[in-house]
Amino acid sequence: MRLRFLRAQALLDMLTLIVSMLVASAISFDTFFPWQFEPQIWSLLMIMVAGLAGAEWVGSRLLVGGPPRPGYGRALAVTLMVLGVTALALVATRVYFSRSFIGWTMACFVLGALAHRAWLRRRPWAEPMVLITGEQGLVDDLRNAPHAEVVSVVDPATEARLDPLEPGVVLGVDLKAALSSRMAQYLSSCALAGLDVRPISQVYEMHTGRMPIVALVEGWELSTPVIRTAPYLPGKRLFDILAVLATAPITLVLAGVTAAITRLSSPGPVIYRQVRVGRGGGHFTQYKFRSMWHDPDQQGASFTSRDDDRVVPAARTIRRLRLDELPQLWNVLRGDLSLVGPRPEQVEFVKRFDRTIPFYSQRHLVRPGCTGWAQVNHGYADGEAGTVEKLTYDLFYVKHMSPWLDLEILGRSFWTVLSGFGAR
Repeated sequence: MRLRFLRAQALLDMLTLIVSMLVASAISFDTFFPWQFEPQIWSLLMIMVAGLAGAEWVGSRLLVGGPPRPGYGRALAVTLMVLGVTALALVATRVYFSRSFIGWTMACFVLGALAHRAWLRRRPWAEPMVLITGEQGLVDDLRNAPHAEVVSVVDPATEARLDPLEPGVVLGVDLKAALSSRMAQYLSSCALAGLDVRPISQVYEMHTGRMPIVALVEGWELSTPVIRTAPYLPGKRLFDILAVLATAPITLVLAGVTAAITRLSSPGPVIYRQVRVGRGGGHFTQYKFRSMWHDPDQQGASFTSRDDDRVVPAARTIRRLRLDELPQLWNVLRGDLSLVGPRPEQVEFVKRFDRTIPFYSQRHLVRPGCTGWAQVNHGYADGEAGTVEKLTYDLFYVKHMSPWLDLEILGRSFWTVLSGFGAR
């Protein structure tokens, strides 16, 4: 169903681009067939079609943590990628182009892409599933997932006769559960019949974007995927450095303004330093602009809440826009942080959670980040229960770390800062 959806949306985008080209041709050349007016335009048409094909492929790889759903943000991203590929190709090849034609094509395309996504969003689909598990927490989370339809839940130890699955229904099996002989035979029959049988942990990850901690047994289930992503790590590090350097003219100006506001708004140091735990459990000093009242007598680690009264009033906007975190870009250049990864935690909290939360240390398999999958999905954690919730997102990132997931997180973080919508 996922593949069918992606193909349908890609086909609609391609049809939208073709129609947009015809409309743009009518506006720019007074004909629906631009090659009659300018035969050299064929190269430009092929470049734009190739750009859309590449944008659709990249967009499909960015669909992480759940079944695909028509997204307006992705329509804009596809438009920008097509425009970017077209511009680069024109610079490299020097083929014929018309600014008017390209401009009208992109304007019509983005309107059409938004329109057909609005139509598709009126018919959101859900994946029906039968779950064989005794873990009520997993069942509840899947019931709350927007695209998961839990048809029924079956006790793994049941000896009752079970009916065959309906076409298109997924069978999610808890591999940690003790199965009765009848249930084991039923699963074997479903597999032999070619029905869709999956581990419930896989179904859970796909629909919630979280790692079910109860499904972990040894911990190497996470370290093994990290080893497989090792070839990506040098490229990830290079991207971090280049991104920080490329945005330095803007971030340095913002940092200067933020530093001045911090200095004038309350007494105390401008830069706040705190020891955090990094990759492999090592310690490093994290830098931020101070946004709370300076209290030299404060001892010990403490959680920060959304409406923390320790925050200086003038710094609330700075925190909302994440400007207080600009000094962390220095940590990125030093190699303490990545742009994307699990947020580094205070040493005292890590010592406590290592004792009380299973598999908490697995989040340190990768370099921590300025933003992360937990930040764009969950936001603040103000206690151990919230930390467990965030850990399910962090461990999902550890297992599925990739360039596509990193781009998804950066895009959602940027949108959260600009719009104020989403997890914080």
